[in-house]
Formats: sequence, C-alpha cells, structure tokens
Amino acid sequence: MDPILIRAGGGRLTLYPEGPEWQGAPAATLGNFVCPDAAAGRALLAEALAQARAFGIRQLIAPMDGDTWHSYRFVTESDGSPPFLLEPSNKPFAPDLFAEAGFQPIGRYFSARVALDRTAAAPPPPAEGFTITSWSGEDPAALFGQVFDLSVEAFSRNAFYRPIRRADFLAMYMPVLPLMKPELIFFATTPEGRLAGFLFGIPNYAEGPQTKTAILKTYASLMPGAGRHLAHAFHSRARALGYDTAIHALIHDDNLSAMRSAVEGAEVFRRYTLFGLRLA
Repeated sequence: MDPILIRAGGGRLTLYPEGPEWQGAPAATLGNFVCPDAAAGRALLAEALAQARAFGIRQLIAPMDGDTWHSYRFVTESDGSPPFLLEPSNKPFAPDLFAEAGFQPIGRYFSARVALDRTAAAPPPPAEGFTITSWSGEDPAALFGQVFDLSVEAFSRNAFYRPIRRADFLAMYMPVLPLMKPELIFFATTPEGRLAGFLFGIPNYAEGPQTKTAILKTYASLMPGAGRHLAHAFHSRARALGYDTAIHALIHDDNLSAMRSAVEGAEVFRRYTLFGLRLA
C-alpha cells in the first residue's frame, strides 16, 4: 500500500502503512511531520490516528519515514548546539504531542562529541583476520553495492529492521557522494578479499566548508574487533587531516558502540527517542 499524505491544521505528515515489525507484529509508521505550531500539530496527529484506525492499522511507530534506512527519531534532549550534517531535527514541542496522544518511547539514542587528540591516541590491539584500508575514491557504484550487501546482513538483526531494494539504497546514498571524503571512508577486509566491515565518516559541513568537526556517521562489521579498528582508523585519519573534534552520531543506547564511545571519553550532547503506539 502506498504512503498516504495527510494534511490538517496547516501541517502535514505521511502515513506509511507498511512499516517494520514491532513486538512481533506489523506496524505502520508516521513520518515527515511538519507543522507550524503545537495546535496545528495536535490536529494533524488526531487526523492521522483517525485514518490509521480506518485502515485497520493496529500499531504505529513515529517518527519514521517508512523504515530505519530513512529519517527517524525525534530530538528529545539537546545542549542547544546547531544540528550537524544529516542529523534529524524537529520542533521542540513535537515529542510532547506524540506523548499526549499515547505514544510511548520504544527506542533511545544519542550523539556525542570527543576531542580527537584524546580518542586517536590509544591504538587497539593488533587486528586478527582482517585489514583496514581507506577508499580510493574509485568506482562508487561498486563500493555502495558491497556496502549494501554487508548492511543487509549486519542490520537485519536490529530492531525495526525492514528490507530495502538495492536500487532504493543506491538512490539514497549516491546523491550524498559529493559530500564525502574518501579519506574518511574505511573498510575491513579479510585475507580472501571479503568485506567484513565499513565505516562512513563525513565532515560536518553544516558548520561551513572549513569545519573542524568530522562525523562518524555509519559503521557496521561482521567480525569481532573490526568496528573498534575502523573507528580508530577514522579518528586517526581525521586528526591527521586537521579536524579537532569527532561526532559519534545517532547511537542506540544499548549498542556496543555506546559503551565504546563512553570509554573513549565522548560527551553526549543530544538525545533522541523513537515512539510507538498500539491502537485500540
């Protein structure tokens, strides 16, 4: 069933009837939530819930633009610093509107920042079974094809996972390619040449072209220890390139990456929440 655009009270959102599973059952999602004020948002959400019930939907996840490959999560705590590149953003009242409507937190996340002269200083133990290399910048279609295959395998165990077509994945990432620096993209590869992990870093161009902050945007690995080595390679290279701060972006509170970020001394500056609602 195709996504449904809902308008009310001067705002709009999209109802995605076919979202991921939640608690073992199908759920729809609400995304692209835009409204001028709390009153408009309240009217918009009431209309969305009415339509969801009319379609027989029993569970809703919000905010989520259909799946976790696209934008999801509300900012629910912040130190007031400006959004970084590709970070979700929302009006401060938005989470409260969903809570008023009966939505409960079902996932919590954070972003943290760390000084690179601290985190790049201590190398991990020697790698076993893989080597770390940075991207040459060549053949991006082949690069993202490999990344897609590994992402599907690595992320399929995550909560709220929903498959995506290869063509849709490429359509999401290829437009971002001009913003990427090959020097901040790393791979873990086995001796047989199999991709065992990847890390995408990107300068925080939201601060301008001369930013001193690099974002550890996404990484995944299939071998123990590969994630730690990928992160160290990113931190070390970012420091060598003249960046002074790294952002560990959008980490689930229960992820191993959360513990590693804390051990490295990163300080949380933003928290995010994903909400769910069971409809009567």
